[in-house]
Amino acid sequence: MISTCGVLKKIISDRDPKFTSEFWTNLYDMLGTKIAFSTAYHPQTDGLAERMIQTMEEILRRFCAYDMEYKDHKGYTHDWVMLLIAVQLAYNNCQNSITGKSPSLVEKGWNPLLPVDHLKKNLLTIHPTAKDFHDMRKKACDTASK
Repeated sequence: MISTCGVLKKIISDRDPKFTSEFWTNLYDMLGTKIAFSTAYHPQTDGLAERMIQTMEEILRRFCAYDMEYKDHKGYTHDWVMLLIAVQLAYNNCQNSITGKSPSLVEKGWNPLLPVDHLKKNLLTIHPTAKDFHDMRKKACDTASK
């Protein structure tokens, strides 16, 4: 999270022991991050996060269920953990059906220009790994849009 957004001023979390442990409490103090815990047995507080997790699970499930495996140029299949960053990138840069804008556009005011955007225009032949990444991103974006 820090690599994407920087140090957060405030985090709203459920009361999961992972977030209430001595380690996390000390880390939050060192970073100056305040933690606000949601009310017990009040899942509406976590509604947006839960919905996002559900969406990501659904996209990853589609990759697995419909044989949309990512194989690198050597034919090796990578597990779903390896797909997370591509799925996140695809989701954040695909137009949302309700807002009509991508999450990146809503959050930052712009969509990032990705290397793959240049590859499509400028290269006649590309390295197999770059093509694999492009294909994986396109599949993830198409799957996220369904």
